[in-house]
Amino acid sequence: MSERQRANRDLATRLAGRLGRAALLTLVAGTVGGAAVLAGEAFVARHRRYAEPELGLALRATIGRNGAPPLRLVLLGDSSALGVGVDRLDDTIGGQLANLLTEGPTGRLVHLSSVGVSGSRSTDLATQVARALLGRRPDVALILIGANDATGLRRPADAAAYLAAAVHRLREAGVEVVVGTCPDLGAVRAIAPPLRQVVGWSGRRIARAQTAAVLDAGGTVVDLATETGPVFRADAGTLCHDGYHPSADGYRVWAHALLPAVAAAAAVASPH
Repeated sequence: MSERQRANRDLATRLAGRLGRAALLTLVAGTVGGAAVLAGEAFVARHRRYAEPELGLALRATIGRNGAPPLRLVLLGDSSALGVGVDRLDDTIGGQLANLLTEGPTGRLVHLSSVGVSGSRSTDLATQVARALLGRRPDVALILIGANDATGLRRPADAAAYLAAAVHRLREAGVEVVVGTCPDLGAVRAIAPPLRQVVGWSGRRIARAQTAAVLDAGGTVVDLATETGPVFRADAGTLCHDGYHPSADGYRVWAHALLPAVAAAAAVASPH
């Protein structure tokens, strides 16, 4: 190797080393900066004022007309099972579904109830199942859960296992079960990018794990993110004033997405 070739090689090595160190420093700086941004956005998101459950909102109601065998529909899960974000029963997810089920010539009288608890994660479902099975057992159980698992970055397999256990207990008790999987958290306005994208990614992972677990446990799944996410992303009016919980319009979108599965489950359930 000539002196010129050796000099060129040494220069290339030094340049490569400098470029490598620069790239590493840029990556580290970007990672640290990105982490700082995410931490700041998480702090802001945690300290926002969110909608609270309406204490005067009835969690038990009878909707529809007499004549047809009554359908006992119970909701389990998080704030969405309570209709947080609206202040009228008819605007909640349960109220809207019950009203849809009463329509038409085959409409049912619906005994609606909810044992959901705002802020619940999948680990809380066992207690809710026990409450749901007190007294006369329901015909159909609708479970809406996963958002708090996703925002807490819980392991999807763990969250799905608790959900599967709840579905299995309800099915063993003779209850038809429909699960609305984690909604599209990438559509919420209360969380700013890039944290919104991180939470949306976590929600998709939770939803995939939920789908497999629920089907294995004998339940029916409605992928809320796929079915309704595009509408929530396009229309800010589907969210209530806090930019996180659904509005009456948002719950209506969910209700129509869930209706076919809930109506099919109601048709299978034997009146008692």
